[in-house]
Amino acid sequence: MRILQRFVTLFVLCMLLTFPTYASAAPALSSLRFHTGSQHDRVVLDLSETADYELTTSDDGRTVTLMLKGVTVKSNVQEPSFKGSRVQSVKWTAKGSEVYVTLQLAPGCKATAGQLSKPARIFIDTVSSSAAAGTQTANTGKIGKPTSSTKTDAEIAAAKEAAKKVGLPDGTIAWQLAPGLMEYEYKTWQDNGWLTAYFLDVDPSRYTWQPALGGGQVPGLAKLSAISDSKNAVAAINASFFNWNGDLIGVTKIDDAIVGTTYIERSAVGRTRDGETRFGTITYAGKVTAGGVTQFVGGVDAERGTDSLVLYNKYYGKTTRTNNYGREVTVVDGKVTAVRAGGNSPIPTNGWVLSMHGTAADIFSGLRVGDAVKIEQNLGQRWAGATEIVSVGPRLVADGRVNVTTAAEQLGDLDRHREPRSAFAVTKRGTYLLAVADGRQADSHGQTLTEWANLLIAFGAKDALNLDGGGSSELLAGGRVLNNPSDGRERGIGLAIVILPR
Repeated sequence: MRILQRFVTLFVLCMLLTFPTYASAAPALSSLRFHTGSQHDRVVLDLSETADYELTTSDDGRTVTLMLKGVTVKSNVQEPSFKGSRVQSVKWTAKGSEVYVTLQLAPGCKATAGQLSKPARIFIDTVSSSAAAGTQTANTGKIGKPTSSTKTDAEIAAAKEAAKKVGLPDGTIAWQLAPGLMEYEYKTWQDNGWLTAYFLDVDPSRYTWQPALGGGQVPGLAKLSAISDSKNAVAAINASFFNWNGDLIGVTKIDDAIVGTTYIERSAVGRTRDGETRFGTITYAGKVTAGGVTQFVGGVDAERGTDSLVLYNKYYGKTTRTNNYGREVTVVDGKVTAVRAGGNSPIPTNGWVLSMHGTAADIFSGLRVGDAVKIEQNLGQRWAGATEIVSVGPRLVADGRVNVTTAAEQLGDLDRHREPRSAFAVTKRGTYLLAVADGRQADSHGQTLTEWANLLIAFGAKDALNLDGGGSSELLAGGRVLNNPSDGRERGIGLAIVILPR
């Protein structure tokens, strides 16, 4: 009984000592700064760590309020006296665990907000309405009204006429977000419900595309807006299938490094270093040879399985994070540099860790520092020279015709119902096309894959790949989430395709 009483006492003391630590861990606002320039006025809030926030605008558009949730204010933060050509005044006030920063704007100005993590800061950019349509601001991930709801009747009529001139379907309005970057907003009634879809038409002479990891590594999850911000992208769309922890499902290649694999033949899109975009099917084959013995690779940057050999590179993070029931060999420039019994080995930035379990570990049990190791990875001749690859599936369009390959890719379950959809295509015009169709909501019932393929063709697709759908379907450009994700918010995803200036 005394032992139990002592245990309870110690537990209570630990909780009392620990609680202040948690209580003091709330983000703290340390300063407000201001900059005015030719393009915009910017208010910057410096924080001790990232925080949740919400930006609201008054009906007349003149008052903008940023609410910070669960934030404290350091004692040295003073009342600002900022004023620029677009921002007339800035004030802040604290109410409990919420901090409100209020901006009074000049007539005809609009404000957007964004957040950076390293260092932690939130910024509010204010531009004039005339500049807002053509200015690329930070990707805040703010889900708001579609472009059409912020335009006048005359502007919408002009946008409809612009869509007709390029042969787009009735129900489409077209906006130029920037030179070489067009947004198409499409709404139509389909038998028993509405469909709303959004498209970005991207000029490859001005922009290129590449995959980008959620959180910057595998496994990792991040909102599309955060991934886009990390790459300073002008636009982005969700990409691959992924597991709950961010492990990628499908062959993925970034900057000529393989960071995800699958042994099921799947459709993919790839880009060569000289800018050619290719579509086709892909499988992964890898093997490791050392001491006259060859072992096949079970995966790259993935969880190590029983009796398996997995390769880890810098895209997996600093260590392998594996358990102690294996054996790991570090290889740099084709030579063994370290051998470890167990797991969680450091991953070199210029090499590999071979992580082995069970029979795979037994095969290479004789490896020592200095031994030669040959690592071979093959994706097929179709992908020779491709430095960027995203594999999802199924294929939707091939050479301008519907070509939905769910059965061949063991993806039949994807097409049971109309759902939110995402896709990446190359058009007959020679442009990239990023596309989403909303679903699971009153103003858009989604698409079957065949319907989705036909719609993409109507918007000019020559070749198209289906991307992950459902609650992950999201398209972002110009500081806005263009569509309405079915979760009502941004979902953390494992991989995106980002659009970058050349």
